[in-house]
Amino acid sequence: MRILTASQIRKVENLCFERYSTEAELMLKAGTACAENMFSRYGEEMKKESVSVLCGAGKNAGDGFVIARLLYAWGVDVKIVLCKGEPTIAEPKMYFEQAKRSGVPVEDFCADSLNCGFVVDCMFGIGFHGEAREPFDKIFEAVNNSGTTVISVDTPSGTDSESGAACKNCIKADYTIAISTLKFAHVLPPANAFCGEVETVNIGIPEDCYEDEYITTITPEYVSSIFAKRDKNSNKGTFGHQLNICGSYSMFGAAVISAESAIRSGVGLLKLVIPESAYPLAASHLTQPIFKPVAQTLDGTFSADITYSLKSEFDWTSAILFGCGVGDNDDTRIICDYVLKNAKCPVVLDADGINCLSRCINIIKDIKAPTVLTPHPGEMARLVSKTVAEIQKDRINIAKNFAKENKVVLVLKGANTVVTDGEKVFVNITGNPGMAMGGTGDMLSGMIASFIAQGASPLDAAAAGVYLHGLCGDEAAKCVSQRGMTVSDMTELLGVLMSNFE
Repeated sequence: MRILTASQIRKVENLCFERYSTEAELMLKAGTACAENMFSRYGEEMKKESVSVLCGAGKNAGDGFVIARLLYAWGVDVKIVLCKGEPTIAEPKMYFEQAKRSGVPVEDFCADSLNCGFVVDCMFGIGFHGEAREPFDKIFEAVNNSGTTVISVDTPSGTDSESGAACKNCIKADYTIAISTLKFAHVLPPANAFCGEVETVNIGIPEDCYEDEYITTITPEYVSSIFAKRDKNSNKGTFGHQLNICGSYSMFGAAVISAESAIRSGVGLLKLVIPESAYPLAASHLTQPIFKPVAQTLDGTFSADITYSLKSEFDWTSAILFGCGVGDNDDTRIICDYVLKNAKCPVVLDADGINCLSRCINIIKDIKAPTVLTPHPGEMARLVSKTVAEIQKDRINIAKNFAKENKVVLVLKGANTVVTDGEKVFVNITGNPGMAMGGTGDMLSGMIASFIAQGASPLDAAAAGVYLHGLCGDEAAKCVSQRGMTVSDMTELLGVLMSNFE
């Protein structure tokens, strides 16, 4: 599914006006599709409650007038609430007059306008930027304090579809109906937190109006295309060898989680290189990997001396995962340097591996093997010497530019994780806040390395891993709860969920 900025969707719509329809015709289609969508979801409740359709002075109001007229015709107690007077633009004005002639009540906004069961937010849509001015600043605040169910049309008023910004008192929707495509406001923070559940409606814009390359979501169809059907005569070598250099005495769990998720993702053989003091701890939780306990420092992290024993492992493996729970010190930085400069197969660098790299970022110029980095915003901030706030404000551009400049695949984690190789950009829409806990990143990196070992390209493996990882989180939340779910709950579901993509 495409994700467009406000300027991109305007270009698409203008091409549609030039080639296929008038602006009034497209506005009618948009309003009708939104009305049908919300009525199919909330219709029975709407017939028992009242509905206020809040309309501004722009074109988004035209959708609102169409919605109000249709809801009225379907037996809903609905009224149009004008937030800044009657419309003056031709197309919205036409549909406003139609709604009035149909009998839809009209009033100017007042405190009583929000004594209703549902508010339909048609104040701004994709046209908003900056901060709300009078009277909308107070209207936004009143809506958010009303306790009523809020349905936003296209985007919640107060969100910026060009950047993903959100103003003070931005409308907090329970449900958002995106018109034609997702917009940046639906997937980028902080605006994505105001959208509630998002559903997209098709209003019939022909495909040839979408002329540019766009950011897209990761779809189940794309994920399915990555995995070939398993041959009847396969053996364990068919599905790759994975080398995990992970863990330490105090963080052996990271090694366990990344190994378990890799195995459940289908890798043929997995070898876990782990500090000797952490070996018995990890082995008590894992039975399937090959273990290689190695020399360690006094604090139970890897000793730099292990580099001498890694060369033969590099000849054996199809993919390497380095970093989960290894710690960030002089020894692990030496190991990180060695892995990145000498690996003969793709490398996935996670957690402390990324922290090691950020302290000597010039290493990245000497990397010969394809590399996937999986930073969370804090790790990304260290990689590019920015603040977390700066990262979150421009996630897509920062991720894309870093990947392109350094010729890596970057997985910038967080709500709506970004995956990019510097050319293609994917945004993930699976997952939920219950996944915000220690260990989920280790699970993801194990999955990505496993898919690479099985033959997927680094970009495909990263995208598939991110999508399936979020899907595991969504299923775990259904089975347990967002608050109570654990990484183990997610990992246990992984094998079953893989059956949907074979």
